[in-house]
Amino acid sequence: MVCYLCEKKKDEGWGYYCSQCRRVKHLLNLYGDRVYEVLEHVLVRTEDKQTYKINEKVKADIDAKTYSLRSKKNGAVMVPKA
Repeated sequence: MVCYLCEKKKDEGWGYYCSQCRRVKHLLNLYGDRVYEVLEHVLVRTEDKQTYKINEKVKADIDAKTYSLRSKKNGAVMVPKA
């Protein structure tokens, strides 16, 4: 049997969707239009904008970890900037 969404062969013998597409359907039911907004703003980008977005996210994660490590080294309990 073929999944109705991705149109690939599915492993399970029941239902209309494969496990991955069932997860997407579940997220759509939970978050509604927010899923479409996220897909448009994150995935529907030119390659250079995708790279920029990824680099900004990685930079933010590194900054937060560096700040956290510095705080632990000094013995202070500090909250990183948002």
